[in-house]
Amino acid sequence: MATGEAGSSGGSVLHGIGGTIEDKNNDFLCPICFELIDEAHITRCGHTFCYRCITKSLEVNGRCPKCSDILGQQDIFPNFLLNELVSKYKTRIKGVAELNFSEGKKGIEIAPPNDGLRDFVATESANLTLPDVNVMLEVLIQRKQLLEAESCAAQNKLLHEFLQNVLQQKEERDRQLHNEITLIKKDMEIVESILRDVQMNCPRVESLKASGANDSEQISDIRKEMINMINNIDSNMVKSDGETLSSSLAIRRKRMHAHFDDFVQCYFDTRAKEHLFNPRTQSQDPLSQTSSGLDIFRENLVKFSRYNSLRPLATLNYSWEIFNNPTIVSSIEFDKDNEFFAIAGVTKRIKIFDYGAVIRDTVDIHYPCVQMVSDSKISCISWNSYHKNKLVSSDYEGIVAVWDTEAGQKTKVFHEHEKRCWSVDFNNMDSRLIASGSDDARVKLWSLNMDYSFASLDAKANVCCVKFNPQSSHHLAFGSADHCVHYYDLRNMKEALCVFKGHRKAVSYVKFLNKEEIVSASTDSQLKMWNINNPHYLRSFVGHVNEKNFVGLATDGDYIVSGSENNAVYVYYKRLSKQLLSYKFGPARSLLEFQERREEDLNEFVSAVCWRQNSNVIVAANSQGLIKILELV
Repeated sequence: MATGEAGSSGGSVLHGIGGTIEDKNNDFLCPICFELIDEAHITRCGHTFCYRCITKSLEVNGRCPKCSDILGQQDIFPNFLLNELVSKYKTRIKGVAELNFSEGKKGIEIAPPNDGLRDFVATESANLTLPDVNVMLEVLIQRKQLLEAESCAAQNKLLHEFLQNVLQQKEERDRQLHNEITLIKKDMEIVESILRDVQMNCPRVESLKASGANDSEQISDIRKEMINMINNIDSNMVKSDGETLSSSLAIRRKRMHAHFDDFVQCYFDTRAKEHLFNPRTQSQDPLSQTSSGLDIFRENLVKFSRYNSLRPLATLNYSWEIFNNPTIVSSIEFDKDNEFFAIAGVTKRIKIFDYGAVIRDTVDIHYPCVQMVSDSKISCISWNSYHKNKLVSSDYEGIVAVWDTEAGQKTKVFHEHEKRCWSVDFNNMDSRLIASGSDDARVKLWSLNMDYSFASLDAKANVCCVKFNPQSSHHLAFGSADHCVHYYDLRNMKEALCVFKGHRKAVSYVKFLNKEEIVSASTDSQLKMWNINNPHYLRSFVGHVNEKNFVGLATDGDYIVSGSENNAVYVYYKRLSKQLLSYKFGPARSLLEFQERREEDLNEFVSAVCWRQNSNVIVAANSQGLIKILELV
């Protein structure tokens, strides 16, 4: 009976504690905003809120936020008693704050919430019996143990989740690393097998000598001469410094290690995707697998290490004038047969040179075979892919002009652009079709058979460059001041097929590596490669400097050449981000050696580059009109 009474008493005491704590801590707080109640109003169902809070709540849902009874504005009434208590509570807080301030204490110090419990225990402890105290201690100990257990569980659950995620990442990385190691070992076996086959099947000079004994006398003499020739070549290669196979391999090995990280990425881009994620290929014998990815990577490795430097073949000057007038070369282009190349720029002249004659002649001054004069500074030129003597130009007045290079004069003039026209291009597939881009934010399409443009694209921003897809008559890319490359199908000009975003500044050039890959240049000192089926760039090329000028861009499909504002030419291989080679222009000289150079000559930059297709020859020019024909060796 005593126990029951104690339990009953303890229960009532605990209930009293709970009620006291809620009275002390929560009755002055609004259940909606959890701040001290302001203008307390009580509802018909007996709950108290701030006047502003309850009126807003009723406007939204028309129910009591505590018990969900249906209420209206007429069902709330001022709670004068609670308002008075809240006012006294605020006065007490203000007094404590003022006392703390007078004693030099920072902030407002208010008794902690647990003081209510402490006050109750101190006041009511005299009325508690020993059984009551024992029950309270037992309950509190159990509660303490429960809270400690929950806290420990929560902490360790968080730690366990962290360790589990780390383990998953490491296991995934370990699986990936294991797959990569397996793939590398398989590829090594394939390459070792190829080397063994080459070594076994390669004919040797000794075997040629042995087989020659059975030949007729005439054939035997010829064979002996060839063997002697081979022996002489071998000895010359051994004697020739830097020309032996071993030295060539050493140079390639050195350059491979200099770009090792790029090659690792290139290897897994071309090879790992083919096998790591294809379980069928992983189960096959390594030597029986198709090694197309390995062949591609081998080709990349060979192409990258093929060239060691840029060697100048010839030097020209855009303008051999006594006075240093502006001679910036804006554009260089080869004709369809790579027989002639045209140079144009701010001197308003288009000069056409015979490439073979320039290479053969060892003279200081090379004269053009044709020279045509424009009315304005020329920004870009493009040869027709079908008619050898047709060339189109764009200039600073917005004029697009078609030239007959054989007659040396204009045959057609288009004057519709409202501002400077930066770029022009002939279509490879339809030799009548021309595109131009201008600062008037328009790309215009022209035909040799028409006197006016037949279509126009509104680019929304200054157009810096245009280029047709070399294998299509109706696909075109252009770059603009909006930092983007836009790719259009001219049969539906309402919207772009794709907009390539990634550059941080205006796009100054776009060129096609092939029918699906585009390379773009920007004044953010980066080149970027894109695929027309993917809006994200595949690779960035860095090394050159380009912050404000047009510096030129050209490609032969595998290699990319760009000018730079440090007066150098940079060559990249399309599978690697870092530069392959560079060539620095020397200081510009005028015809009169004694003439002093101007201060602005110190800011020389490469302004135009061009690739002689199907060859290893580059033509580059700088802002002083100095033109170099360079060969990759």
